[in-house]
Amino acid sequence: MVANQFVSKYDPKLVQQAVDRLFALLRMDEKIDPSWRVCIKPNLLMKRRPEEGTTTHPAVVRAVIRHLQALGVENITIADSPGGVYTKAALTGIYQASGMEEVAKETGAALNFDLGTTHCPQPEGVMCRAFDLINPVAQADFVISIAKLKSHCMTGLSGGVKNLFGCIPGLTKPEFHWRYPKEDDFCNMLLDLCQTVKPGLTFVDAIVSMEGDGPSSGDLRETGLLLAADDPYQLDMVLSHVIGREPETIATIRNAVKRGLCPADYNQVPQIGSEPPVFRDFKMPKSRTVDFQSNIPKPLRGIAKPVIDRFFTPRPVINEKICIGCGKCAESCPPHTISVVNRKAVINRQNCIKCYCCHEMCPVHAISVKRSRILEKL
Repeated sequence: MVANQFVSKYDPKLVQQAVDRLFALLRMDEKIDPSWRVCIKPNLLMKRRPEEGTTTHPAVVRAVIRHLQALGVENITIADSPGGVYTKAALTGIYQASGMEEVAKETGAALNFDLGTTHCPQPEGVMCRAFDLINPVAQADFVISIAKLKSHCMTGLSGGVKNLFGCIPGLTKPEFHWRYPKEDDFCNMLLDLCQTVKPGLTFVDAIVSMEGDGPSSGDLRETGLLLAADDPYQLDMVLSHVIGREPETIATIRNAVKRGLCPADYNQVPQIGSEPPVFRDFKMPKSRTVDFQSNIPKPLRGIAKPVIDRFFTPRPVINEKICIGCGKCAESCPPHTISVVNRKAVINRQNCIKCYCCHEMCPVHAISVKRSRILEKL
């Protein structure tokens, strides 16, 4: 079941009313035990201020915590493993910038500084049979994911399922990109992860969303919507409708349908509350291109692949005038194909797997995703 509410701005009263209503529509109050350890998992991708639209807005996190506390829940922890290193210093900076530190002070909820992990088997996994999850997620009785609606250079959509990638600790995340460089394989891994975490409730902050070259360098778009669901797969199906995309174009949804985790059609998703709007002009990343290779006969694909990769696949490009040589891109690069030379990042094109992690993690927007001149004219 997916519940939707219109919210025009991040006014604390408006957001609280919407969150309370979403809990009521989904009848979640009766399903939550006050004695539970609850983990709130927002999107804290990197050190960004709320108004930059990269992270979950603190007003939404605050409202969810306030509602839980009204139910008598006392053991609440805010936790995420951002992109880059997973250290107390990194977490402190992100909590401060994102507004989570202020939320914790106001509500009494705990901020996670436990850097440990728990090994969690997933015997039914399609791509991955086990995950090492950050402790606050693995040890929680109930996980509430609070995602941010954003376009995404690799997966197309950052929503309910993709938000759970932050349950993987620090620099382990690039390893998954390296192990699963193909979009469908990576997204099937995300589905395995979602089946492991099993969030009991998922919110999506779509009051202000990010379009274009998300999840960190896109443009902000006022979409005025707050969504919640007890099923993250159904929620992502609704999100694909909101951004005007066919479900089969989003790999997490496409593969969730194949695996029987989600209805095959938007109209089959049970919904309650406001009818979600459709933003058909919602901009997608430049990396979202036509899959030319699938239209080529299998015997010829091996020959055609180098040509397609060279002339059609979008690639990350570094603007040396903006680059500050911080090394965040090199740190997050799965195949370690980026180096910093004379205080400027340099990409070894031969080994680039085009996962766009460097673009995602650049703190100064010095890396863009460029489509080929041929593709721009199509």
